[in-house]
Amino acid sequence: VKVPTWIDGLEDNEYVGVGARFGPTLESKEKHASHTKLALADPPDCCRKPRNKLTGEVILVHRGNCSFTVKANVAEEAGASAILIINNQTELFKMVCKSDADVNIKIPAVMLPQDAVSVALYSPKRPAVDIAEVFLWLMAVGTILCASYWSAWTAREVAIEQEKLLKDASEEFLQVGAAGSSGFVDINTTSAILFVVIASCFLVMLYKLMSFWFVEVLVVLFCIGGVE
Repeated sequence: VKVPTWIDGLEDNEYVGVGARFGPTLESKEKHASHTKLALADPPDCCRKPRNKLTGEVILVHRGNCSFTVKANVAEEAGASAILIINNQTELFKMVCKSDADVNIKIPAVMLPQDAVSVALYSPKRPAVDIAEVFLWLMAVGTILCASYWSAWTAREVAIEQEKLLKDASEEFLQVGAAGSSGFVDINTTSAILFVVIASCFLVMLYKLMSFWFVEVLVVLFCIGGVE
């Protein structure tokens, strides 16, 4: 049995386990398999009813203290959709029925090796100056400086061009220059308020719907805006 894992919506390691000789048959195609949240059993051996409430999660339990079928029955009665049993050894072990009554188990049971579950704890030191924040600040200041310089440079070019046109006293060029030299955007009070409302709603939506697919949509929209 292949057991891929996700952490905060991002795909992580994939582990290989062995399915039990009892319970339903697992889905054979990965694209049809459903993503299900994982819950830790309390108590860890799942030999009695868990203290935590389950609503269709896959429950993670430890091997020992009772049979595999007892664990599966307890997990099923508690509301789990499947049970993952962590072996107390690095090898895998066959899980079979001990009696005919155990064939009525309705949830799948899978065993994982002992080394499938491991954690690393560390606390990185926060630097006195965050390089990322400094870089973002430099980007912001640089963007404003470049935009200001570009605006001043284009205004100077327009002024020089207008002076040339005035010297030449060409009415045709004056009309063309007057039609294309407007650098102002007329914004009334209603437009300003509407912009603030729309921007605020977008920020709230960004906060509430922040996920992997939403970030991808924003990247696509940003690329379209950049092309425009």
